[in-house]
Amino acid sequence: MEIQIVGALQPETEAIIYLFRQSDDLGDRLNIFSNTVFLKEDFKAEAKQVVTIYENGRKVYLVGLGKTPKEADFIKTLRSFFYKQKRNLPNVIAIDLQTSGIENEWVEVAVNGCILGDYDLDLYKTKKKEGLTIFDKAAKLQIVVDSDAVESARQQAQRGEAIAQTQIRIMDLMNAPSNRKSPQSLAEWAVESGEKYGYSVTVWDEKQCEEEGLKALLAVSLGSKNPPRFILLEYKHPQATEKIGLVGKGVTFDTGGISLKQSTNMHYMKSDMGGAAAVLGTIEAAAKLQLPVHLIGAIPATENSIDGLATKPGDVVGSYSGKTIEIIDTDAEGRVILADALSYLVRTAKPDAMIDLATLTGSCIATLGYSAAGLFTNNEQLAKDLYDSGQQTGEKLWRLPLWDDYKEELTSDVADVKNFHGKPFAGAIVAAKFLEVFAEEHPRWAHLDIAGTAFADSEFGTMKSASAYGVRLLLRWLQGKGG
Repeated sequence: MEIQIVGALQPETEAIIYLFRQSDDLGDRLNIFSNTVFLKEDFKAEAKQVVTIYENGRKVYLVGLGKTPKEADFIKTLRSFFYKQKRNLPNVIAIDLQTSGIENEWVEVAVNGCILGDYDLDLYKTKKKEGLTIFDKAAKLQIVVDSDAVESARQQAQRGEAIAQTQIRIMDLMNAPSNRKSPQSLAEWAVESGEKYGYSVTVWDEKQCEEEGLKALLAVSLGSKNPPRFILLEYKHPQATEKIGLVGKGVTFDTGGISLKQSTNMHYMKSDMGGAAAVLGTIEAAAKLQLPVHLIGAIPATENSIDGLATKPGDVVGSYSGKTIEIIDTDAEGRVILADALSYLVRTAKPDAMIDLATLTGSCIATLGYSAAGLFTNNEQLAKDLYDSGQQTGEKLWRLPLWDDYKEELTSDVADVKNFHGKPFAGAIVAAKFLEVFAEEHPRWAHLDIAGTAFADSEFGTMKSASAYGVRLLLRWLQGKGG
């Protein structure tokens, strides 16, 4: 499907989509259509509401955005519409933002939502759905904007499409089951992406991890036949003014180890590399868009499996930092592998700012549900900037404390620190305090607990699936740095 930016409706257009806010002037805007009286009764522009009519020999879709739509509302509405209608849409369809009264600034997110509607969860089904979709055909999607804004809108559209294509790749990666995804396959994904989009990728195998002293990562991997990988990525634009470190938890499957999880939702643990996915997607998109930033990524990748060699509760393991960790709960493995990555990045890359993302704790889900990720940082400006980016993109964050009141929960009798406090409260906070130890007093570090947001309900399937959470959030934050 080709996306075209035009300054007026074209004669060949077969169907038109109009987007409407649920506003006081909705009735006036509907006056352009025939049968206005009936339309005003039936169409209230509620979020995702769709009414179909025919005007001047064309099929017309009236799509509601709700009262005060933000970026996420545009994306979800158009994603849902195109996903549900993609087998029925004609070859030439237009989204008329001009007549709808939608400002040109929404072109990027509108295109992003449209492209995401192409997503398909049928990754491994042997029988595919019959018939071509609008995305498979030599079709055209025309975005109608003000005639004097065609060029700027074209740039926005290219950006929205580029980000969406990376999000789709990330969603495929996260939705892959563990027998189709391993630490090595994460590394191969990164290498392929780096070669295609022009950024460097270095992968350490098990031997190199041992030589470099990544003892915490190695300890978590002991129960798996698939050896760990430590993936380092670097994208540097010549106009970059500061270095940003990104760390992503890359557990390709998490059984809980000896502290075995309950079976009820264990199949979702293929998503426990959501932090790694966010880092991979952000760096790939930044490279594609040639953002003027310098990014250093570190992904500790492993499985957390169970066998006779697996690390046991009560074991004391080392770490890259030199600190020892008492393993109270082997299901608190994410923070253990992140410990090595954080210390490594601080000491070797010396980033100006550093953010880690991880599907870390059920406690964060209990606190914030599935609508927001937890934000932990002691840097006020970083907290504000990340929060604002989340509000703009809809990938929301809510700040939780990093007070030293919780520090004693990490006290171990036999090691420098323990990985779990064993109490049914403040789990997300204590996990963040653990990571803080290995962030080594970095003045601009933030931890994002994305356990409730990386895998979500959507129109794509009957169960939870990947959301690509974090990619648009981080890109917007980077945009504030000149990107």
